[in-house]
Amino acid sequence: MRAAVYEAFQSEVGVQTVPDPEPSEFGAVIAVCASGVCRSDWHGWMGHDSDIQLPHVPGHEFAGTVAAVGRGVTRWKQGDRVTMPFMGVCGTCAHCASGDHQMCDDQFQPGFKRWGSYAEYVGIDFADANLVAVPAAVDLTTAASLGCRFATSFRALAFQAGVRPGQWVAVHGCGGIGLSAIMIAEALGANTIAIDIADDKLDFARSIGATHTMNAAEINDTPGAIADLTGGGAHVSIDALGSLVTCRNSIECLAKKGKHVQIGLMAGEDALPPVPMGRVVLKELEILGSYGLQPHKYADMLAMIEAGKLQPEKLIGRTITLRDATAALPNMNSFLETGVAIIDRFE
Repeated sequence: MRAAVYEAFQSEVGVQTVPDPEPSEFGAVIAVCASGVCRSDWHGWMGHDSDIQLPHVPGHEFAGTVAAVGRGVTRWKQGDRVTMPFMGVCGTCAHCASGDHQMCDDQFQPGFKRWGSYAEYVGIDFADANLVAVPAAVDLTTAASLGCRFATSFRALAFQAGVRPGQWVAVHGCGGIGLSAIMIAEALGANTIAIDIADDKLDFARSIGATHTMNAAEINDTPGAIADLTGGGAHVSIDALGSLVTCRNSIECLAKKGKHVQIGLMAGEDALPPVPMGRVVLKELEILGSYGLQPHKYADMLAMIEAGKLQPEKLIGRTITLRDATAALPNMNSFLETGVAIIDRFE
C-alpha cells in the first residue's frame, strides 16, 4: 500500500510503498477513504509522543470500508462503512465496562502507538468494541473529520460541560477544535464568542454561527472584554488551542461557578501552565479535561448530523492528496489552515 512515512522526528515525510496490514484475531483492516490532517499528528512528528516507534505512518482520524476482519470479529463484515474514535480501546477493562471507554487502561492509537491512516489501509484491534457504523446519509469524508476534533468537542460541550440553552460559551482558538466547538455550542442553544488572532478564522467562525467574535491581538484584556460582553463572564470556556495564553485567558474569563474545559493539547514549553488557583477557589470554578468520545456515544452526535442540527462538512477547508499531506503535516503549527484538511486521494 502507499503511505506517508517519516523515518525520524522533525524530518522529511515521504510517500512510500509499505506492506499491507493483516487483521489480528479480533481486529479489522479498513480501506481508508478519507483521513484528517490534525495538529495532534504534528505533535507526533515533532517527537512529543513517546509511544511512536520509527519509521512511522501518522493519522488517527479516518473513515472507510471494512476490507478484512479477524476470525473473532462478530459485528462487522467486508464492505461495511465505518469510522472510529481517535483512540482504540480494549472493550473489557473496568473503564470500558462502565462506559468510560475514553479512559481505557489499555488504549491503542492508530497514528501513535501503531501505524495510522495516512495510508490506503489501516489495521485496528478489537473491532467489535471500536468501530462505529457510518449512516448512509453521512459521506465518508465528513465522517473522517469527526474522529478527533469534532467528536472531542462534542463530548466536551454536551457531556463534560453540559452546555444549556442561553449560556455564554467562549472558545479560544478557531482551528479545527475551536470551529467544531462553536458549531456544537450553537446547536445546543448557547451564545458563542469566538476568540482568535486571525480575522479570516474569525470570519469563518461567524459564518458557521458564532454569536460574537474577538481578535485577541487587538485587545489588551481578553478576559475583561468577555466579562464586559457577557455581563460577568462566560458560563463555559474552551481552550481549543492549548497554549499558556489561551489556557489562562479561558480560566480568567469565566463567571462565578463557570467551567473551563481543556481540549487543546499542551506540550513542549506549554506543557505545565500556571493556573490562577485563587480565582478558581473564590469563584468556585471547575477545571475539566475532555479526551475523545466513546464509541457508544457516537450515536448522539450522528443523530444530530442526520437531523441537520450539526453540519460538520462546513468545517472541511480543503481535500488533499496523500502527497499533499507530506507537506501539510510539518506546517500544522503555523495555523494557516482555515477549516480541516482531509486526505481523500492516495496519489
